[in-house]
Order: sequence, then structure tokens, then C-alpha cells
Amino acid sequence: MRLRKFLGAAMALAAMLGLASPNARAAEPCPTGLVEGKRVTIDVKGSGPDVVLIPGLSSPRAVWDATAAQLKDRYRLHIVQVRGFGDAAGINAEGPVLEPVMREIADYINDCITDADRPAPAIIGHSTGALTGLMIAARAPDEVGKLMIVDALPFIGTLFVPGATVASVKPQAAQMADMMRAQHGRAAPPPVVADPGIDSPLGRMSNTAAGRIQIAEWTRVSDARVTAQVFYDVMTTDMRGELGAVRAPVTLLYAQDNGALPAAAAKAAFEPHYAGVANFTAHMMPGSRHFIMIDQPQAFAEAVEAFLKE
Repeated sequence: MRLRKFLGAAMALAAMLGLASPNARAAEPCPTGLVEGKRVTIDVKGSGPDVVLIPGLSSPRAVWDATAAQLKDRYRLHIVQVRGFGDAAGINAEGPVLEPVMREIADYINDCITDADRPAPAIIGHSTGALTGLMIAARAPDEVGKLMIVDALPFIGTLFVPGATVASVKPQAAQMADMMRAQHGRAAPPPVVADPGIDSPLGRMSNTAAGRIQIAEWTRVSDARVTAQVFYDVMTTDMRGELGAVRAPVTLLYAQDNGALPAAAAKAAFEPHYAGVANFTAHMMPGSRHFIMIDQPQAFAEAVEAFLKE
């Protein structure tokens, strides 16, 4: 990776000049606290093996609060937040977001973890965050020790239309992104205090009233420009052809709720799409919708523990 190559060249030059110590130390890991990146901020806390937590579309790092409380005494956590999802959009307000965010997180892992002679981290990603983790695992495989994908697919288009391609979904994705983007600059709606209801679009996100209210509030305060662009980026990203490059073990958790999708249909919607991953395990999470960590917190916590101990 880029920092390792730079340090290697610098050490070689120093040795030629007689400046290098034979016991020169590796790069130090990034310090505890908030790391300010261009497109993301990363809250570093705890000690132990490294775990990177990446949230999904319009979600702040608070989506991982329960998981962070569960793990912080035993693991060194790197909790990501994409700029625009809980804070100012910055440069994420224009142009593609998903690919640059993925590169920034991969470079962060390289600079702060693997170049500090620490083992490659476990990555746990939800939704868009899971797709981001999958992209890192395929395109920067040295930076991923293992990957947990929480309710995401290598190409989300297949969830809506079997046989979908990037080309076939691109026009509708662009139209929907434009509609989302048009919300920017309008008067902000009031805070969400009432349940949108199980039959609302938020009903696909959570099967609990409290969950739907929380997710609606996170969405309300997100920057519409960033939400629109990340939505478009996800809809037009197809990782199926890159799954063979993933060397890290991959664990998939996918939601299943009888009110939304029978078990057999949920299994068919998710598991076959990861056939190209060499080391793959899947677990259905009954009684949950998209935000598994909200709908089934105990089962999710147990799954995370098992994943990290494997």
C-alpha cells in the first residue's frame, strides 16, 4: 500500500545515508479519539484487536452505539461516519461518494492499522457500509482480516428485479436520486416523534415503532445531496464480478420477517449472490427487517461475538 511503499523507500534511502537504525520501529497506529478525514470521520476507542464499523445510507455512527458498548473493553474500535450523515457534507456534497469513501477507509486502515504492524482488522458493515467493506475486501484485500456483511448484496438491483444490470437500473436510479437531491435547501421538517407505521417506507427498515422513529430522524437530519448520491452510487455498483478477489472470510447476516418475506424467499434473495466468495457463511436473522441491530439486538450481539471469535 502507499504508506508502506513510501516508508520502505525512505528507509532504504536512510540506510544508504547511514541514518537508519537496524531496530527502526514500524509506524505508530492512529491515536484514540476522532480522526478527521476528507470524506469520513472515524472515532477510535478501546483497546485490543481492531474492528472497523461502517454504517449505512443516511446513518450516523450512532447506529453502532450498542455494538460499541458491547465491544469497547475488548477491542480497538474504529467507528466510521460518512460526512453528510450526521454532520456537514463537506466535499461529499458533489460528485461520486461511495468509491472515494471506500478508498479513504482503505487508506486509513493501511496507515493506522496494517502499516503499524497490527493484523488486518475485522470489518462490520451495515447496508451501504457492508457494500463498502466488500469493495475494500475485493480491491484492497490486505486491509481486511474478515468481513461481516449486515443485510446487503453485491448488487442491490437484483433485490428488486431478477436479472437486473447496472445499465437497466441506471435511469430509474438517476431519477430517484434527482428527487432526493431536490429536497436540499428546503425547510427542514420537524423532528420525528410519531411512528411512521409498518406500512410506510420506513416499515421496510424496522419492525418496531422505536426503530422506525429513530431511522426517520437520522434520515431527516442527513444531507439530501449526500443521501441522493450514495443511493445512486449503490444502485449502480455491481461487485458480483469481483467476488473472486475477496480472500477474507465473509459472514452474511440477512433480515427475515414473516410480515415482509418468507424464510425461503429471503434465503433465495441473499445467499446465492455470494457464490463467488471462497470462504462464506450466511445466517438468516428471523424477526428483523433491514436494521437487524435495532430489531433483534440480542441476536445481533451474539452473532457479532461469534464472528469476532472465529
